[in-house]
Amino acid sequence: MSVRFADVSVGTELPGQSFPIERADLIRYAGASGDFNPIHWSERTATEVGLPDVIAHGMLTMATAIRVVTDWLGDPGAVLDYKLRFTKPVVVPADAPAHLEISGVVRSVDDSDHTAEIQLSASVAGQTVLTKARVRVRLAP
Repeated sequence: MSVRFADVSVGTELPGQSFPIERADLIRYAGASGDFNPIHWSERTATEVGLPDVIAHGMLTMATAIRVVTDWLGDPGAVLDYKLRFTKPVVVPADAPAHLEISGVVRSVDDSDHTAEIQLSASVAGQTVLTKARVRVRLAP
């Protein structure tokens, strides 16, 4: 299903989602990305460098967050640009998943090329983990 430009306006809210991130997800991501930095799997290393515990990879957090947009659009190829800033790491405890809460809202639309800019909000346990998260998408005519 594609989201049509005519059905979107400034203020349109995307369905929010909660994504559990577990330690096993970090291992799978490390294998896929080649990023085996021990802060993503070793509590000892993470705490030695001043982190509260093992943390999720930044790119895993970024990829998970944009799923709200790609699920809404039904077409990952409609994403034209995606930028954000990391504000806090996603801490992933050994005994329970971290829940990455993502919401989005359309901040602008451009009639000339059927594009929209979406602002994402991302938090874990009430703490903002991404800021200035903006996604530019092309919508179906």
